[in-house]
Amino acid sequence: MELLPPHVSPESPRDSYLSLSSSHRSSSVNGTREPDGVTFFILQGLSSLGEKQMIFFVILLLGYIVILGGNSMIIFVTLTDPKLNSPMYFFLANLSFVDIAFTTTTIPKMLSGFLSYVSSISVPHCFVQMFFFVQLSVTSRGILTVMAYDRYVAICKPLHYTSIMTRPVRLLLVIGSWVFSTVIWLPVTISALFRPYCGPNVVKHGWCDPTSVRQLVCADTSVDNIVSLFFGVVCLLTTGVLILTSYILIGISVSKMNVAQMLKAFGTCAAHLTVVTISYTSASFVYISYRVGNFPTEVRIIVAVLYAALTPFLNPVIYSLRNKELQESIRRTVSRFRSAAVSATKDVNTVS
Repeated sequence: MELLPPHVSPESPRDSYLSLSSSHRSSSVNGTREPDGVTFFILQGLSSLGEKQMIFFVILLLGYIVILGGNSMIIFVTLTDPKLNSPMYFFLANLSFVDIAFTTTTIPKMLSGFLSYVSSISVPHCFVQMFFFVQLSVTSRGILTVMAYDRYVAICKPLHYTSIMTRPVRLLLVIGSWVFSTVIWLPVTISALFRPYCGPNVVKHGWCDPTSVRQLVCADTSVDNIVSLFFGVVCLLTTGVLILTSYILIGISVSKMNVAQMLKAFGTCAAHLTVVTISYTSASFVYISYRVGNFPTEVRIIVAVLYAALTPFLNPVIYSLRNKELQESIRRTVSRFRSAAVSATKDVNTVS
């Protein structure tokens, strides 16, 4: 059910509602009414594109289906195939799970917004979405950092790899990624939740993006901007520096190997290094789109959607193409399903 104020009927043009909502703050500031505080937000999304937004709906829907299918397949084969029991596949399954959760916090809501007259979201739901969007983004980088450490141990300390990367250590590293992201972002979200929001209530984004929601605060947000920037930099730098350090140490170790060993080491790291590069490059583009003020809202939203969907979309493709063991496991799994389907069909025909 759409959340519309009493003075706006469902037949009213969408743009007129947005303009009415945008005038709320000015009336409050001029003293014509007391700010009661908003109870819901309107997600503007790509509504200004009119009928063209349905093109983005189809593309985003297909992309989301591929994200769910590809990452679910990786989780399934790594959990059911006994040959994929190394730490690398354990971390890959966790990364796939985070990618599914990360995209699910935003994409379904944005897809429903394409089909709705007005895409609304309650204030509590908005901040829950905001928290998990950033928290899961940081968690994925934490797991990428753990995977870089795993590659470092495998290449630089191969004789001690099994004794170092034990199951308790693997669990501890993954739990550490979740705890790090939660501790980093939870205080920022709680602080944002208790800020005054007296109108307008139109979030110029496809979901409850922290920067876009902060623009609706009816108070000075200088400190909020500094705190948010600080924690964001800490997240990116902490994980980025650790990943870079791992690969510097790997590079030093590889430089002492022969050509065959170098090629093997490169093949081990290629998929992970590709994913890391795409992830941090897309994050940089999002940061630039927010800091450069002359970008239209639609461009910023499209860039943010690409950031949210690109890495989860490409992860299964990159790891499947680069990893022969994973390819073979997927083939075996598909073959089992096909055999089961054929057997079930024969049983049905026999009964008939």
